[in-house]
Amino acid sequence: MAVRASFGNNNEIGCFAKLTNAYCLVAAGGSESFYSVFEGELSETIPVVRASIGGCRIIGRMCVGNRHGLLVPSSTTDLELQHMRECLPDTVRIQRVEERLSALGNVMVCNDRVALVHPDLDRETEEAVADALKVEVFRQTVANKVLVGSYCALSNRGGLVHPETSVEDRDELSSLLQVPLVAGTVNRGSEVIAAGMVVNDWCAFCGLGTTSAELSVVENVFKLADEDWDSATAKRDDLLIDSLT
Repeated sequence: MAVRASFGNNNEIGCFAKLTNAYCLVAAGGSESFYSVFEGELSETIPVVRASIGGCRIIGRMCVGNRHGLLVPSSTTDLELQHMRECLPDTVRIQRVEERLSALGNVMVCNDRVALVHPDLDRETEEAVADALKVEVFRQTVANKVLVGSYCALSNRGGLVHPETSVEDRDELSSLLQVPLVAGTVNRGSEVIAAGMVVNDWCAFCGLGTTSAELSVVENVFKLADEDWDSATAKRDDLLIDSLT
């Protein structure tokens, strides 16, 4: 299912959350209504952890992760790192990386198998992505834009990309990622997909401004609307069991 939410009066919830199949990070300092949306959908299955990165609340743009691991920038303090390590599952590898493109969530996007990264990402960071997240890494653009993490949202079941992504580029990216891709928007026409939503294999959260039509596209491309609740729950539980083995 896809759910609408906002961080205070800000609909760019992808800036304030990072959602994977094994955990969800949400920005510290938000309202209880913001947390209740995530905790209501997720807390029975994966931890919802309130966190900051380098003293910032825009954690969704500062880190990148999947069920295998989490990469955070060098600005992350020792206390913040310790808090995340204590709260996230033991199977999740958390690593701090030295990278001049420090807003890691803007320059990378991944699911549990594949990552797309900024063409100018440091080689050492690319190796850290492959190692910690256990993914195959491709240097790519989306709609000729290098901030692949901003203009694409991805799960193991599908992906939503910038509305100006050509059919040829969508086909190429879909072949690399091995998931179907659709060009679209969130938050009533916003092209910055990842700033306006977060998604895993059974749930998506979109900004409060997202229209019903946009929400329908999200549910369809990520295959959130084609299952009944029991089958979706079974799939979610299978993923969680797999992450622990």
